[in-house]
Amino acid sequence: MSMLTDELTITEMVIPASTDAPDAAEFLAMAHLANEICVVDAGTDDLYEQPEEMLPRWLETTDHTYRGYIARRGDAIVGAAYLMTANEPGSTTAESDVLVVPPHRSSGVAQALLTRVEHEARLLGRTLLQVWSLHTAEIADRMLTPATGHGAVPATELSDLFTKNGFEMKQVERTSTLALDDHLSLAERMLAEAVAFAGDDYRVTAWTLPTPEHLREGYGYVMSRMATDVPSGELVFEEEKWDAARVVRHDKAIADSGQLMSVAAVEHVPSGRIVPFNELVIGPDRSGVTHQYGTLVVKEHRGKRLGTIVKCANLLRWRELVPDSPKISTFNAEENRPMLDINEAIGFAPSSYAAGWQKKLD
Repeated sequence: MSMLTDELTITEMVIPASTDAPDAAEFLAMAHLANEICVVDAGTDDLYEQPEEMLPRWLETTDHTYRGYIARRGDAIVGAAYLMTANEPGSTTAESDVLVVPPHRSSGVAQALLTRVEHEARLLGRTLLQVWSLHTAEIADRMLTPATGHGAVPATELSDLFTKNGFEMKQVERTSTLALDDHLSLAERMLAEAVAFAGDDYRVTAWTLPTPEHLREGYGYVMSRMATDVPSGELVFEEEKWDAARVVRHDKAIADSGQLMSVAAVEHVPSGRIVPFNELVIGPDRSGVTHQYGTLVVKEHRGKRLGTIVKCANLLRWRELVPDSPKISTFNAEENRPMLDINEAIGFAPSSYAAGWQKKLD
């Protein structure tokens, strides 16, 4: 019997205690699909993430809950999806990824998984569902522009599926990469100029996780501002509460994943607050691609070149910590021109794109 004629079933994914546990097969299949989709849709393996890096954020359920779904035809896994919800009281949004590679997208698998995660989101009382699609940097005959008017991505089978199901594209994010095989004199010069421009009210600090105890509250404060101060297009991002205890949980999940993270920040001396920060992280393979996670300058302190300070300071620190990583990959909203200007000045170049989609659930 052909696989396409076998019955399609979707079951809730087993979340294993470890990636080598006897019941880890479904989680490993989901991780494999996620990495395969990055290559198929974005045209790059820069976004590869080992299963060991993914699992800790599934196991730490204090702040977020992940639910996974596995699609099978017969005994063969042909797709997966996840649904992530914040555990903040009053949270109304859910985020999902539909992980199906060709040819199964056109055989009803992607539609069935999307229908399932919508159903589960409604059962959880969520009124907004957000999904993401990856895209190459190529120009196609049919380009899609978000409601913001910033950026464009080529239409794909997955983006057509989201449109068909009532999702609206609300944001485009650019993935940029910086090769780390060149000398960093430009970053050194940009850092010196930015520090002089910012003046004595600002002091640079940096650390490698775990976060020192005296910095946890301040780090948590700027992390909480990510939902309110980062350009989000027309996507709804709910404010999150971050305190020292949550920073400890965050740091533990990074450590449990085998990742290494460096944080560069600037303290506003008169208030004692951390006001910008930048994170660089790499997986267990220290010769792999480095990823930039969060970068933020809180609104009240913009215009002081603090974004340049934390990006360049962390980049220079990173070359000492991880000399064998060949490149840095980072996401930025297309409407975030100030941060893109900094990246482009340092030498980052576009490599792929991601589109954020949102749907109001009845």
